[in-house]
Amino acid sequence: MAITLTENAANRIRDFLGKRGKGDGIRLGVKTTGCSGLAYVLEFADGAESTDEIYESHGVKVYVDPKSLVYIDGTELDYGKEGLNEGFKFNNPNVKDECGCGESFTI
Repeated sequence: MAITLTENAANRIRDFLGKRGKGDGIRLGVKTTGCSGLAYVLEFADGAESTDEIYESHGVKVYVDPKSLVYIDGTELDYGKEGLNEGFKFNNPNVKDECGCGESFTI
């Protein structure tokens, strides 16, 4: 499987990187937290770590550490607006349950 971006997500990341003035992609991972146990971590990336898996979607690189990949393999990252809210949405086929606020998930 792989990590993919929608065209909207890739465009938004390129905008962020352009404003930042450096970087060649994003780092996607998970951390232990929240009601359900795991939360996504999304950061700018200036290059790969030695153990990273690297995916490219719509011209944007996505770096993932092997420990996180177990939980997010097959995830599609989207970006959209709903009413006054806008942000990234994680379409992760591995998620079994999410907390009520949507900040954490369980596998």
